[in-house]
Amino acid sequence: MSTEQSLNPELIEQTKHQIRSLVSEIAQLSKSDIAPEEFYAEFLNRVVQALAAVGGAVWVMSDEGRLTLQYQTNLQKSGLRDNEEGQRQHGRLLQRVMTSGEAALVPPHSGIGEDDQDASNPTDFLLVLGPLKTDVEVVGVVEVLQRSETGISAQRGYLRFLAQMCDLAADFIKSRQLRHFSDRQVLWTQLEDFTRRVHGTLDPYLTAYTIANEGRRLIECDRVSVAIRRGRKCRIEAVSGQDLFDKRSNTIRLLGQLATRVTETGDPVWYSGDTSNMAPQVEDAVQEYVDESHSKTVAVLPLCRPEPTEEERDPEKIYTPEEPIGALIVEQIEDSRIPETMVHRVAVVAEHSSVAMANAMEHQNLFLMPLWRALGKTRWVLHARTLPKTVAVVVAVVAVILGLIFVPWPYQVTADGTLEPVERSAVFARIDGTVKQMHVKHNDMVTSGDLLVELRSTGVAHEILELTRQIATTREQIVAKQSALFSSELREDEKSGQLGGEINELEAQLDNLLLLLEVNREKERDLKMFSPRDGRVLTWDLEYLLEERPVQRGQQLMEVADIEGPWQVELLVPDDRMGQIILAQNRLRERGEDDALPVTFFLWTETGMKYKGKIKEVAASAEVRGEKGNTVLMKVDISDAIDRDKLVNLRPGAEVKAKIYCGHRAVGYVLFHDVWAWIQSRVLFRF
Repeated sequence: MSTEQSLNPELIEQTKHQIRSLVSEIAQLSKSDIAPEEFYAEFLNRVVQALAAVGGAVWVMSDEGRLTLQYQTNLQKSGLRDNEEGQRQHGRLLQRVMTSGEAALVPPHSGIGEDDQDASNPTDFLLVLGPLKTDVEVVGVVEVLQRSETGISAQRGYLRFLAQMCDLAADFIKSRQLRHFSDRQVLWTQLEDFTRRVHGTLDPYLTAYTIANEGRRLIECDRVSVAIRRGRKCRIEAVSGQDLFDKRSNTIRLLGQLATRVTETGDPVWYSGDTSNMAPQVEDAVQEYVDESHSKTVAVLPLCRPEPTEEERDPEKIYTPEEPIGALIVEQIEDSRIPETMVHRVAVVAEHSSVAMANAMEHQNLFLMPLWRALGKTRWVLHARTLPKTVAVVVAVVAVILGLIFVPWPYQVTADGTLEPVERSAVFARIDGTVKQMHVKHNDMVTSGDLLVELRSTGVAHEILELTRQIATTREQIVAKQSALFSSELREDEKSGQLGGEINELEAQLDNLLLLLEVNREKERDLKMFSPRDGRVLTWDLEYLLEERPVQRGQQLMEVADIEGPWQVELLVPDDRMGQIILAQNRLRERGEDDALPVTFFLWTETGMKYKGKIKEVAASAEVRGEKGNTVLMKVDISDAIDRDKLVNLRPGAEVKAKIYCGHRAVGYVLFHDVWAWIQSRVLFRF
């Protein structure tokens, strides 16, 4: 019985069904959008399984024009690994198929074509070879290791099957090339747009902003940041998708530190979870930033100035690599994979960004560039249509400047102050004590010598009692001694000696006691304070302030003023304004005039009325007075400024706003003298 007759029909049908399923799977693979490496692996495994072959390999032409192995299964069984001559012959065989573009069956240890020795099969297997062809060229070869003992018809069936499968693989290659060309067209369009935008400005900050936002679209990543190097450190100047960001935040600060560390090394850094191959300082910076930002992929590429071309190089000059001018930071938040397309796009963006940023930085660092830029923007004012307006504006500006310089204007020094009676006196405590009784209250009218307040001093009273007792005792002792002096029981010499001395001592002691008593009596009289003048009590709420309260010597208890008499304004003039006042007074003296400068003021209680006066007294020294700072007290005579009939409306201590006339100065000086003084003290004085 023949072999065909001994085969089980069901087994044959099952095998055909498996082959059809594998072919269907290969057809589906050829229409899918997967990576070439994944496709070749799935494709070859199914082809080998369908042919029940020993193994196989897929060879693809590289960009350098050499056949490279893309995937293999059981290729080691061919024995080519240790056979250099066999590898050469096998390579010639593959090249022959690539050149002819036709599928071939090559028996063991035989060749094809005219030169069988150079292009031959050095293995013990039947080689079934099928070319991978597109419409333009042959891009690879599929090789299947098959057992050599099969029949001729079966071998031809292997060849037809592999040719059909190579056609399906070619469909995959064509589709991928078509997508690749389409992607490249889109990429070139995006790249052209990116290049046009990043080179469209010479402002470093606008360039950084454009690189960050347009670069993210081109790279197709989650975030792009641009750092510019200032000195030894890098500062983040742009983040994609953000017009404004907090440069003091932890994320931005750590990202700047990472850019600084990478630019110090000068080598790009790609992080996708592994930091074992990084420098220690870069590794620490990467870990700190990733812990803060939680990014899965971080790429930091230094931006360097382009090196000069061969034509631009000076043969006699040695060129050293320049330090980076910044860094490009690319991030993926969720995906830790780094596709090859992403690497290429990042490299392209970094290359164009380096040139654009270098040009912008060089342009920015030109001498007086802000001034030249401002002048360049003003060229439109010289155009024919705007020239009349420009001339009019220039004339107006010149007129204003001349007016500020030559037009005189009254120069006045502004000061705050209070309205006070001229005749006023303060009542001070002349001794330590406690207020016993108040005889007046706020706003009472008093005359000179009226009792105002009584104090109580326990110490003074006790001292007076003690001195009185000691005086009485001393007097009794003197009387007793004098009686004993005239006693007949003692001799004459004893009387004149001992008792006379004791009496003299007691009399001296009595005189001292009487003197101390008079001093304490004087203190006792000081416990009563009397009004020093006629007037009105000005101090508010005396009962609350003083009654039964302890006071110290020299403490002011109240103020009495004659509000029916003359009034004056007391101004607190800032010390830095006194120079103008003294200069104006000196000018008046030089002309032989009275140096009493005129003053115009108004009361805050009556802002609608303005009054005039003249300076009558200026303090010799300046004093620090709370929030007013260092001020000089100045008294203004207003005896001729206010009608006596209106004095009933005046209140002591009423706030006043005054202007002291200091002559005429140029309008510009009057308006801007504070600015000029600040420049002199804060800027010019430093030099």
